[in-house]
Amino acid sequence: MATYNSERGEVPLTVGGVDLVIAATMQGLATVSSRLRCQSFSELYAKMANVEVNAVIVGVEALAVKGDVGAAMKRLTLKDLPACRDAFIAALAHSVKDDAGNGEAAGGETSSPGGSGNASPSET
Repeated sequence: MATYNSERGEVPLTVGGVDLVIAATMQGLATVSSRLRCQSFSELYAKMANVEVNAVIVGVEALAVKGDVGAAMKRLTLKDLPACRDAFIAALAHSVKDDAGNGEAAGGETSSPGGSGNASPSET
């Protein structure tokens, strides 16, 4: 298994026997959103969490930060969909999680621009 840094939101993913590491980077998410023609983060999340086939292909390609993506894509099968779903959800959850520790350290409160930051992506 490839080494990864969970503190940076990196998530291990094995596709077709090829070890990858994915992360929900802004550039990667923008690529996924654009290629899938998503109108919102909620739509992007739903497509990835529901492992829409195009979302899996684009997601693996755009979010991979380590590993041989080309080899993984050649070996991708329907059997890989559950692992992709779990990795996508973990990476997306890390990218939107509320880091309350930073606000407390600064003596302030944390919240998202849209409210408390407690809503799941599907509720936004």
